[in-house]
Amino acid sequence: MSTIGSQLLETPERRDLRRAVGDLGRRYGSSYYLAKARAGEPAEELWAEAGRAGYLGVNLPAEYGGGGGGITDLAIVLEELGAAGCPLLLLIVSPAICGTVIARYGTEEQKRRWLPGLADGSRTMAFGITEPDAGSNSHRISTVARRDGEDWLLTGRKVFVSGIDHSDAVLFVARTEDARTGKLKPCLFVVPRGTAGFEYRAIPMELIAPEKQFQVFLDDVRLPADALVGDEDAGLLQLFAGLNPERVLTAAFSLGLARQALGKAVEYARTRTVWSTPIGAHQGLAHPLAQCAVEIELARLMTQKAGLLYDAGEDAAAGEAANMAKYAAGEAAARTVDQAVQTLGGNGLTQEYGLGALLAATRVGRVAPVSREMVLNYVAQHTLGLPKSY
Repeated sequence: MSTIGSQLLETPERRDLRRAVGDLGRRYGSSYYLAKARAGEPAEELWAEAGRAGYLGVNLPAEYGGGGGGITDLAIVLEELGAAGCPLLLLIVSPAICGTVIARYGTEEQKRRWLPGLADGSRTMAFGITEPDAGSNSHRISTVARRDGEDWLLTGRKVFVSGIDHSDAVLFVARTEDARTGKLKPCLFVVPRGTAGFEYRAIPMELIAPEKQFQVFLDDVRLPADALVGDEDAGLLQLFAGLNPERVLTAAFSLGLARQALGKAVEYARTRTVWSTPIGAHQGLAHPLAQCAVEIELARLMTQKAGLLYDAGEDAAAGEAANMAKYAAGEAAARTVDQAVQTLGGNGLTQEYGLGALLAATRVGRVAPVSREMVLNYVAQHTLGLPKSY
């Protein structure tokens, strides 16, 4: 697939980053990634090499070991790894959400403690926000943090927390106890994995990925005062410092999957011959693949816009663009993978081509971190000015 859009819209440094990350991803490829996923193992060799090369922390401040770039740069890393067959889900969580929140709102001690390890990949941090009864409605979060002297006590339950088993800590979203029936005041706490009262269990998933999903039980987890990241009363401002990058990176995740699938389908359509003609010569196959290419490029442009707005500090505009990018990329990925499987026919469901595994993976971009229906609610209300429906 042509990257002419990137060549014209990105700086030379970002074009070099794309090439270098793509080269790294192709050295590992989908066979490595899927073997790790099916064995239930993390892609630790790729993660470690990407960390040593500076790719994992490209968005984090240089004074703490990062690359000094932004979410735009990290989105490039995830997209190119995904296009090469290695969509590392933890990139969304550890450097994008947790690293960004700590870099923006953490104390100096928190930054020194966590950011260098998140940047070089030697430490990882998971993120816990989703709850069984809240779903996409963060206003119904029931995990409570209450003071006990100088300490905090954290109680609640979370679901769909990625990669806890290989993370050093989790950044949990809770709310102060007196906010449960009043104005939402989410607070963010770093909880080391071995902390007493912190229990997690794997959720059996059909998703083929190296990162497992977990449900978490927090039973009066005692935390020191410095576990709190940022201001207790800052509210949604701090929360969306992590959620907007999450949407941008989820879009990049979906773009990588889409480009991977389209590349395999195009190669197959170009070389598979029936009745002395490559099947790609038939418009019944060529046109749907061409439409996928158009939709991928449009979603990529919106993802670039969202990243650039966020990095420029335009939080309100970035929120709108990030939601649109996440929606567009998720839809493009689902359609592209489906069309790729159809192009390959029976071969599209064999392990040899690895497209079947992408069918479930593309659903991630449609349902997480917020469903496409909630994105449409957001656009209807905030972009179009229509009445709120819920």
